[in-house]
Amino acid sequence: MSVSRQPVQHNDSEQQRVLVENPRVFVDFHNADAQGRLRLNCIGTIEDLSAQKIELQTGQQLTLYSEDLEVDGIVEYSQSEQLWVVVIDWDEIREVEEVNPLQKQLLK
Repeated sequence: MSVSRQPVQHNDSEQQRVLVENPRVFVDFHNADAQGRLRLNCIGTIEDLSAQKIELQTGQQLTLYSEDLEVDGIVEYSQSEQLWVVVIDWDEIREVEEVNPLQKQLLK
């Protein structure tokens, strides 16, 4: 069941708070399990988690990205595959403008 939401406008301080609360982590959108959860086991994901010193835990919120797409999700552990996955709403994937190199430095 998908919940429809209206877009929420954020001010700059609120966007910065969201970035702090929801770390932005690379993900391969083609690497989903049978339940539609994204696996957090590709090299780009592992590098992002390591660089940001993120220790995954159930219920943790992440913003996942790949190229010009991103989506928010909730971390859980897949007992059947013995790896971390993220539950997302596939209808909530959004296109984002590419961040320029100067902005990338500021976000790190």
